[in-house]
Amino acid sequence: MPRAPERIVRFALVDAGGERAIEGRAGADPAGAIALRRPGPAIAVYRSRPSSVRLEAEAFESYLREEGLDHVLAYRSRHGESGQPGVEIFSRNAKALIVGDGPTPASETAVWRRPVGLDLELVPEIDPRRPPSGGPLSVRLLFRGKPLAGALVKALPKDGNERLLSARTDAQGRARLALNEPGVWLINAVHMIEAPAASGARWESLWSSLTFERPAP
Repeated sequence: MPRAPERIVRFALVDAGGERAIEGRAGADPAGAIALRRPGPAIAVYRSRPSSVRLEAEAFESYLREEGLDHVLAYRSRHGESGQPGVEIFSRNAKALIVGDGPTPASETAVWRRPVGLDLELVPEIDPRRPPSGGPLSVRLLFRGKPLAGALVKALPKDGNERLLSARTDAQGRARLALNEPGVWLINAVHMIEAPAASGARWESLWSSLTFERPAP
């Protein structure tokens, strides 16, 4: 997407040496560029400012079901709001795992499993590029630094959604997904809370994503 400075709260690269802003000019596509300064893993991080959206009742209810937001569906049902439009603000909390060429120092191998402080954040517990043979990828979902239970986590390969995988997080915010194919994967989750009164919206949704590539064996 072209760079839109008015929407950026945080756009940076995090590695074992710390965090650096990803620079770019308004309207540029890609939105920014930065050089990796060392071999091994780094995390590209993006957080957006909230944007507003209004959906008619049927579309909003369908969206809530699709994203597993059962607590909002139940609240709307209890309060007689199921037939009302959904007015929300939403923001994105995105991460992408990038790996520099060359041997990775042992001190830098765990960069991918350290939280970077996003409001809603997916944190892999094992290297997502190389899950154990036959074993699932375990990720934790954190909401403002604490485990979020009962959220729907989805995994989608870049080449199509016909192989979409999903799992609910447990009491520790952990979800396990059996990724058995190489290629680029997107893992995402959505959490919805009541919006701040000053926003003019009824709900606030936070979208979290984690993108990485699993190499072929």
